[in-house]
Amino acid sequence: MSNALLEDLKWRGLVAQSTDIKELEQALSKPISLYLGVDPTAPSMHLGNLVVFLVLRRFQLAGHRPIALVGGATGLVGDPSGKNDERTLNEEIIVAEWVAKIRKQVEKILDFKDKNASAVLVNNLDWTKSVSALELLRDIGKHFSVNQMLAKDSVANRLASSGISYTEFSYQVLQALDYLELYRRNDCKLQIGGSDQWGNIVAGLDLIRKVEAGSAHALTVPLLAKSDGSKFGKTASGAIWLDESMTSAYEFFQFWLNSDDADMPKLLKIFSMKDKAEIERLIETVNTNPGAREAHRELAREMTTLIHGAEMSSQVEDAARALFGQGEISDLALKTLDSALAQLPKTQVKKGEPFPSWVDLLAATGVVDSKSAARRIVKEGGAYLNNKKVESEDFTPSKDDLLHGKYLLLRKGKRDLAAVEVIS
Repeated sequence: MSNALLEDLKWRGLVAQSTDIKELEQALSKPISLYLGVDPTAPSMHLGNLVVFLVLRRFQLAGHRPIALVGGATGLVGDPSGKNDERTLNEEIIVAEWVAKIRKQVEKILDFKDKNASAVLVNNLDWTKSVSALELLRDIGKHFSVNQMLAKDSVANRLASSGISYTEFSYQVLQALDYLELYRRNDCKLQIGGSDQWGNIVAGLDLIRKVEAGSAHALTVPLLAKSDGSKFGKTASGAIWLDESMTSAYEFFQFWLNSDDADMPKLLKIFSMKDKAEIERLIETVNTNPGAREAHRELAREMTTLIHGAEMSSQVEDAARALFGQGEISDLALKTLDSALAQLPKTQVKKGEPFPSWVDLLAATGVVDSKSAARRIVKEGGAYLNNKKVESEDFTPSKDDLLHGKYLLLRKGKRDLAAVEVIS
């Protein structure tokens, strides 16, 4: 079991660094507890967090007991980032709200009802809030070498640029304390995280060795980049979040569907829970029949189902087809339509006011530079309203054309979409 799991992680490109690999294999020969932490620095996790949580899921499927730590304490402090400035420190009540939201997302990824390896959710504020400053300095701080702390990449980089506060400098002490506490409370023998967390995780290993004379392990996952070197999980509109109010289910589905062919082998290996044979088959379809986008669609379904549920995944896929004329758009539920149109170029018309012409509306959305360009589209036969061809430059929609009394869908050619929303 242990060797097969690690070999699968290596094949998927999910191993950056680890403690002694042979010892780790030996430890994994029987079920162990392992943990992954995430700090509530936003109301939602994003795709970068999902990468590592899916690794935790793979460990659970292999029979190990996952612990998901949501950092109610460390989230109040802030991990030194690659940026040259300090994080904004949020109020306790805000962090508590974000902790609750992230817990719900974690519950979608891990199994909390597994009889043999049920996942556990913990909040490090539960054991940190009662520790006084003197206790932290006397009982924990004495085990840390300032020289070693200064050598950590995240600290050294900041010292070489803008400097670092004592608050962020101390973050590694708190994360190390987390590992020690979970080692004591849950017999936790492995911490996983992104490769930028290696220094913090190793600090926890050192603390366990010094305080408990015990040993544990570390494994990190590479930080991901697209084939062109740009940051993974970012779009023109920003990060891809797991919270639907921040990234709609439709936009989430479309992110996978529209991913570059060159990125699909990596994305399938990292995100899909399908086995090696099926992933290799899907990768081959990208090479032999890229137009069908079978691999993209399969991954979009799998990820959207995981994060937003099977029903929503089916609805947004139907919406994607309907928006491009491959289904009846009037059949879409309003919630699905809201999600599908949320990211489109848009113009608004006040309720009760007469509609401008199709040409005026398209120009108002910014999809074309001018009304003359919009007229040219009509002349060339590429103008559509709710997937029905617009034949006349003077065509003006009416309230009977509204979808759910709220929207009009404009399309230029095969793929350029825009929306008109009626507002009160």
